[in-house]
Amino acid sequence: MSALKDKLKADLTASLKARDEVRLRTIRMALAAVNVEEVAGKEARELSDDEVVKVLTKESKKRREAAEAFRGAGRAEQADAELAEMAVLEEYLPAQLTDEELQALVDEAVAETGAAGPQAMGQVMKAVNPKVAGRAEGGRVAAAVRARLSQ
Repeated sequence: MSALKDKLKADLTASLKARDEVRLRTIRMALAAVNVEEVAGKEARELSDDEVVKVLTKESKKRREAAEAFRGAGRAEQADAELAEMAVLEEYLPAQLTDEELQALVDEAVAETGAAGPQAMGQVMKAVNPKVAGRAEGGRVAAAVRARLSQ
């Protein structure tokens, strides 16, 4: 079993004992998402830590989007609940890259590939995505690459 999944299970027990409803609900949901991913496909398998991080990133993004939708609909209480769950999930994710760090990685990838112009975006994205690895959202990376190539 991956270390991150073990940590989630241990934190589930701790939050149950502490009667922390938000944390308990969020960790249960995260473990359920991990379990669904483990049995998806032709064969059941054990997820690695990197794969668990991808699942948690996806769940965190869902919470952020739901919070935005609730805010737009004037339902602040539900939006706050989604943001609280997102905060719990982000404790298990690697620290996000700052704009400067992301820009440095994009510049490095552009130098490696020798890319020039917007038509080389796919080539640069292919080089930068492994370096980013869950530390920045795809849309943010794409925007940084697009801005760099259009200079």
